[in-house]
This record gives sequence, structure tokens and C-alpha cells, in this order.
Amino acid sequence: MVIKIDDSTKMLFNLDKLHTTDLGLVRIKKNLSLDVDDVIKWCRDKIQNPNALIIRRGKNWYVDIDDCQITINAYSYTIITAHKIKK
Repeated sequence: MVIKIDDSTKMLFNLDKLHTTDLGLVRIKKNLSLDVDDVIKWCRDKIQNPNALIIRRGKNWYVDIDDCQITINAYSYTIITAHKIKK
């Protein structure tokens, strides 16, 4: 029996692999006006929110939650960027 795992479930199962670069930390904090010490934890908490919309397009996942979008590489689990969603 083969169990098919959808992309959002795969993303949630691999949250422990989530990371970013030093420049990514700076970019995310600036783009979202964050004043937190642990940006990875902040992103992980947002992604785990039941209201988060997780969509995979090509090589990236896009997580929309609380008027922001987090972009994550689907292969390396690197948070590339995050920005506020303009209404």
C-alpha cells in the first residue's frame, strides 16, 4: 500500500530542517519589521499555524499567513525570503 503525502504535509514533517542564511535573517527581519531573536522559530510557528496556506510551485513552497508570505526552497528547506502581502 502506498500512502500519498501532499506537499503541505511534507513541509510540516520537515520543519526541523528549516534554516536560512545570515543575509536571509537580515532580509526577513527587515521585510516584516520583526523584532525577534529567533527568526527561524518565528517562521516555524507561522508555518505550523492551522490557518497557514502552504502551496508548492516549482522549486519553492509559499506559506501565506497573517498578511505575510514566507518563501522556502522545497529541496533544501532554506527560507529564502518573507514579505508582507499588500492588500
